[in-house]
Amino acid sequence: MIGNPAYPTYQVFLAVGIAALVTGLLMPLFIKLMRYEGVGQQIRADGPQRHLIKQGTPTMGGVIILVGVVVSCALVAQWTPALILAVLATLITGSLGLLDDIESVAHGRSLGLTPPQKMAGLILISVAFCLVAVNVCGIAPVVGFPGGFSIDLGVLSSTFMIGGSEVVVPWLYLFFVFLLMAGLSNAVNLTDGLDGLAGGCTTVVMLFMAMVAFSYNELELAVFAAAIAGACIGFLWHNCYPASIFMGDTGSLALGAAFAALAVLTKTEVTSLIMGGLFICEALSVMIQVVSFKLTGKRVFLMAPIHHHFEKLGWKENKVVVRFWIVSAAFAALGFALYFQLG
Repeated sequence: MIGNPAYPTYQVFLAVGIAALVTGLLMPLFIKLMRYEGVGQQIRADGPQRHLIKQGTPTMGGVIILVGVVVSCALVAQWTPALILAVLATLITGSLGLLDDIESVAHGRSLGLTPPQKMAGLILISVAFCLVAVNVCGIAPVVGFPGGFSIDLGVLSSTFMIGGSEVVVPWLYLFFVFLLMAGLSNAVNLTDGLDGLAGGCTTVVMLFMAMVAFSYNELELAVFAAAIAGACIGFLWHNCYPASIFMGDTGSLALGAAFAALAVLTKTEVTSLIMGGLFICEALSVMIQVVSFKLTGKRVFLMAPIHHHFEKLGWKENKVVVRFWIVSAAFAALGFALYFQLG
């Protein structure tokens, strides 16, 4: 392990630097490989016309983001059960996204796996994650709110004997974790529609999550969050406008799952939704658009997700991205402030 445990903040910053360096240096090689193999992003036909020039841009950059995160954690952190669980949840969800990207490229369309297939994968991942978090990592099935109020979602639980060990299944909390993990994974995925948007917003949120984990006395999780932020920084060097590569579902689904895993393992399930408020707004804009069109035949936004709405209003892509970064930082700061109001 690199770094001195006597200086934990040094380890956190070191994780950022290593992940950024690894991702930044490996990405050009990966871009060349994707171009050689002819693996390019499929752009949705009903999207903004200016995006059609992005057709064929190398994708699946999330693979290198995940490599950067794992290398950084391996060099800086100690492999505690919580860190192992967070990394595995991220990698497995990233693998689900990779299958989606491969399916999309293979069939030459902007959609890969079907929604039921994605949902089935997220259900399996979130259920396994929750059971391990509760039974191995000792995470209490309680959801806390700012102000000290909390709800015990473990009131409806079952206990099973498996291999001589007791396994507690908190049904309500299990469902809640599924909603959190599936929701954040899809929310980050929906945000990934402009060059640098999802990567920049994730960088901001993960830096704040690193501070949350550090104040929660979970140094290894702080290193994990910092490594994700660093990997996103290295990725942004190649993903800023005009992007040389996209993260694909491999990256966006994995980053959303990592965010959810950190929220559960640091007991900030509610405040994390505020910290990731920009992602929530993106997801809500799609839901509002769909419901409105089905009920009234009218659209609330010029195009959803909401970042496309502002493009339709005439904003340049860079302006949308930078302003959304600012909004994301404001949400993250608010959530971080409310974190200290937890009982």
